[in-house]
Amino acid sequence: MSLDAEAKRAGRRRLLLLIPLFVFLGLAALFLTQLLSGRDISAVPSALIGQPAPRTSLPPVEGMNLPGLESDAFAGKVTLLNVFASWCVPCRDEHPVLMALAQDKRYVLAAMNYKDKPENARRFLGDLGNPFQAIGSDEKGRTAIDWGVYGVPETFLIGKDGKIAYKHVGPLTPDSVRTLLLPEVEKALAAPG
Repeated sequence: MSLDAEAKRAGRRRLLLLIPLFVFLGLAALFLTQLLSGRDISAVPSALIGQPAPRTSLPPVEGMNLPGLESDAFAGKVTLLNVFASWCVPCRDEHPVLMALAQDKRYVLAAMNYKDKPENARRFLGDLGNPFQAIGSDEKGRTAIDWGVYGVPETFLIGKDGKIAYKHVGPLTPDSVRTLLLPEVEKALAAPG
């Protein structure tokens, strides 16, 4: 074997050793670009934004003196629909924010109780307070699928036209309400019905 052939073979081995490094550097650059972009990576897009709210007819939570959830109730009103469950720890964390939102009478605050037993939902709201004007019971979770629910909690803003204007995935916080939700509520209130 000639010295020239040996040098070429050594060069190829070095190149093969460098390929993983180049792949790693490329992926690192991609992740760094995403991280520094300022884009909210927790935002989950919804195909339902701008679409009519799914037809919904859920019975009320047993033992609560509130109506269930009906699509017709959205007509002509701005509605915030919160999807919650008593077993959901982040739902408990966001509950004070919902209690504060309930003070604003410009919109309806309704709920979908997701995969929960009525007695647990009643206990949850009995302990923390009930901010909702209507609560539909989705014990099997089928209606939540129609709404594109990823998990609880989630909050949907339905405009006066019956279309979904905004979706918030995860617990609402005072900051997310101020910077994200309320500006969307204002737009929905100003829009023609």
